[in-house]
Amino acid sequence: MLDSGPPARPVRPAPGIHSGPSTLGGLLPPDLLMQAGGRVSTVAKSFAVAWAFWLVIASAADALTTSYGRREPAWHHYGIQTALLAIAISLLVAAWARRLRTRPGAVLRLGLVFQVVTAALIAFLQSWQPAIVGRGVSWVCVVILVYPAVVPSRPLVTVVTSLLAAAMDPLIHMVAVRAGASQPVTLEEWMILYAPSALCAFLAVVPSHMVNRLGRAVKEAREIGNYRLGKQIGKGGMGEVYLASHRLLARPAAIKIISASQLGSDPAARADIEERFRREAEAAALLRSPHTIELYDFGFSDDGALYYAMELLEGLTLQQLVERFGAQPAGRVVHLLRQACLSLAEAHRQELVHRDIKPSNLMTCRMGTEVDYLKVLDFGLVKASAVGAGDAALTAADVTAGTPDFMAPEAIDGVHGLDHRADLYALGCVGYWLLAGRPVFTGNTALAILVKHGRETPPPLTGTAGPVAADLEAVVRRCLEKDPGNRPADALELDAALAACAQSGEWTRKEAERWWDQHAPLAKLPA
Repeated sequence: MLDSGPPARPVRPAPGIHSGPSTLGGLLPPDLLMQAGGRVSTVAKSFAVAWAFWLVIASAADALTTSYGRREPAWHHYGIQTALLAIAISLLVAAWARRLRTRPGAVLRLGLVFQVVTAALIAFLQSWQPAIVGRGVSWVCVVILVYPAVVPSRPLVTVVTSLLAAAMDPLIHMVAVRAGASQPVTLEEWMILYAPSALCAFLAVVPSHMVNRLGRAVKEAREIGNYRLGKQIGKGGMGEVYLASHRLLARPAAIKIISASQLGSDPAARADIEERFRREAEAAALLRSPHTIELYDFGFSDDGALYYAMELLEGLTLQQLVERFGAQPAGRVVHLLRQACLSLAEAHRQELVHRDIKPSNLMTCRMGTEVDYLKVLDFGLVKASAVGAGDAALTAADVTAGTPDFMAPEAIDGVHGLDHRADLYALGCVGYWLLAGRPVFTGNTALAILVKHGRETPPPLTGTAGPVAADLEAVVRRCLEKDPGNRPADALELDAALAACAQSGEWTRKEAERWWDQHAPLAKLPA
């Protein structure tokens, strides 16, 4: 749906990705919540390294004690065993968190359990010895304070989990006393030893609150117009496309944003771009063909960015179709091209030229019970074919718009007037791409390709997914005529010519449903 660069595509998240908000994640946006969940694995690995370091130090101390002819205390053995167990648990949690990375809520729950278990292991290490008075503040305090800052959760959840972690020290000490492995302590000693951990449990809400407040700010910053922005699903030379949902209707959408930084610093140029953007959006809003992507809304954000919201589609572009599945059978190509003709016919009747028809701007979708339902995307380069007095062209002056592989000769040289037949030329290039699995012309540079479009005869059309009938090849070649007057007069005439081809009825609804049932998982786009 973008002007250039990698194809931007409005899609739904791939199956298996649970990116919705988590009750544990507070106010974090979904993508930041995914990152927070991923940090559990990093923290677990860091704890494993810390335990390994302690194990090395403890082993060295034991070796030194033995070398002096002394016998190391029995609790040292428990300490080494505890460290080994802690390392194993940490590595297990790291691997488990990695497996659950698409379920941030589950990862955060695992992380909270891991925090308490780590506190328990530290408490065991510190309590399972004859004398613990004078040891200083428990290392559990460090875990309580650091963990919420790295793996944030809701403040209340943070307090409860931190209190559980803080409780491990006194609980395990009581068990150690009962087992005869440690000495009881006085109330004063108890307060000195364990009050800091309880205090840290309440202080832990500070980093948790700060992270959640940052998440709220990010979430608000990602609201534009009446939409909340989600993950980025496309990027091109003139903007980005984001998954979004309407704040009131909860309707999914795809939002294209052109940031203020991309508009330049020249006030006159910016005003011109804003005027073109407004006209482009208004032009797209006038189109009602079911084969044209629907425009929901457009406007300007508080920070000066331009945006418009479109319907969210489930499918893949024709570029992805060929790149993933190769050249397509002739019957299917006719089926897809005819739907594109219906969209363009309406635009052309309103004297609007798309100017960037290419495989990445044509998308085959599931639409309700329909399959292989084609949508024409991105009318961002749309231009009025008959500019009246006082009207402004909807694309920048003196700029060649389009994509070299699918650009009509008259759009290249700028000598001939550009009209709707430039879109038909580009659609012929798309048909060639679908049938042959390659562009009409290739070259080492964009300029070389443009020169071939302007001067050379297209090479023979050889379909790689089956035979291409002579009448279909003739229709495609007619679209590729250098002289616009030799092409079909309009999109409806091209549609009629395609319908008259011998292979036009080969791609039936049953064939389409079979293809989508077989390839639906592969047709899903990555989230």
